[in-house]
Amino acid sequence: MSKTSREVEHIINGREVSDGAGVRLLRVLTADLQRRLDPFLMLDEFRSDNPDDYIAGFPSHPHRGFETITYMLAGRMRHRDNAGNEGLLGPGGVQWMTAGRGIVHSELPEQEDGLMHGFQLWLNLPAERKLCEPWYRDIPAAEIPSAPAQGEARLIAGNWRGQAGAMTRDATEPLYLDLHLDAGREETLEIPVGHNAFLYVYQGEVAVGAQQRGVKARQMAVLDNRAGNDGVAIRAAADSRLLLIAGKPLGEPIAQWGPFVMNTREQVEEAISDFRDGRF
Repeated sequence: MSKTSREVEHIINGREVSDGAGVRLLRVLTADLQRRLDPFLMLDEFRSDNPDDYIAGFPSHPHRGFETITYMLAGRMRHRDNAGNEGLLGPGGVQWMTAGRGIVHSELPEQEDGLMHGFQLWLNLPAERKLCEPWYRDIPAAEIPSAPAQGEARLIAGNWRGQAGAMTRDATEPLYLDLHLDAGREETLEIPVGHNAFLYVYQGEVAVGAQQRGVKARQMAVLDNRAGNDGVAIRAAADSRLLLIAGKPLGEPIAQWGPFVMNTREQVEEAISDFRDGRF
């Protein structure tokens, strides 16, 4: 069990953006945090019961050099790509896609009303894997294991308390946990020493660390990296739901232009050329 809790380094409120064909999002992990939260590149939350905010979805668009992890809480999203993959992402399910050397895909809602709520996380690939073969997996809600905790915990990725998550990755060792805590409950979550880590509260409010720093709904808390800190203490001030995300930093250069994330500007320019010339 953890002995020393990490503390909140700073709190991020995120910013409202429009992406795809006009989907309204809250972008929480932005480009200026990529080095601090290496290997993670972006985190978006989409949540609306107004179809005008999501109905147009994300028509065909390319990616290269990283992985996308889409976690759906409510609503349905249809995935199609130019490698022939197709799947329907439903409530509680996860779509894990490795863009690798290049993929073109679309993500379109399969509903005309109701709540659409979920997250998309971008996870970087190490230099030697950036041009790997594209890969895709749909993970239904029933295949995401529960992890032992004070409240309900869903283990999307990583190994935690002796339980293997739905996905693992050797290079970045991501831990992706969805935790539900009732008001007044406390939990200490183990985090590997040396991993960059953050949590995102999407419902309720929690107090974090020995300093009991408050983190409210729709806020992200970047956790410190002091030597030896091997977990984080969390107390729910109200019925709360939050994501805990941590990963082993790659420590490599990051060169990004929109949906292409490589190590050098020349590699990004090559990605743009390859996409334009139909080589994805």
